[in-house]
Amino acid sequence: MMIKIKGFALNMILLLLATTAFAQNKVDLRTMLNKNREFIFPQTVDKIAAALHVKTDFYEDANAEKYAKWITKSGLELYSNYGDDKTVNELFFDIPEDKFLVIEGLPFDLAMNKTTLKDALSKFSRHQVKQKKLDDGSAYPGGTSLIMKTGTHFTTLIFDNKNLLKFMSLTTSLIDPAVN
Repeated sequence: MMIKIKGFALNMILLLLATTAFAQNKVDLRTMLNKNREFIFPQTVDKIAAALHVKTDFYEDANAEKYAKWITKSGLELYSNYGDDKTVNELFFDIPEDKFLVIEGLPFDLAMNKTTLKDALSKFSRHQVKQKKLDDGSAYPGGTSLIMKTGTHFTTLIFDNKNLLKFMSLTTSLIDPAVN
């Protein structure tokens, strides 16, 4: 009888830990999305930090371009350049390469490490999607990128060689691949 109680208690603890872990893998962007689950631009650095409940890290790149970065409790990293008034007009969503995190709650109801290439092609079928296979020199060799115009922005989705979403960007113009 004592073994059954200990087993039950252990199972309950594991269930509680699993539930807590999965709950932390959802990012809450609702206040920054419109009814179509598209990100609303412009935003400010402060509004994004407040919505995510995290501190903003400010930094400059090699060209002295100003950037802001937010690392959510779920592990999702968001970053963007910003103007003098700290206005953000584009946003990049990424997860650390060394971690396998499933992050839900992204724009367009996408989920990092869960949304598949097939899911995305179906979801964006009304857009003129440009699909490109990624070469060996890319961050995700053998993966695929999808680029499309969504509203006033371009959406770029990058999938690994297992066809899982790893990166998303919402930009005002297409970024030359040579930049990265």
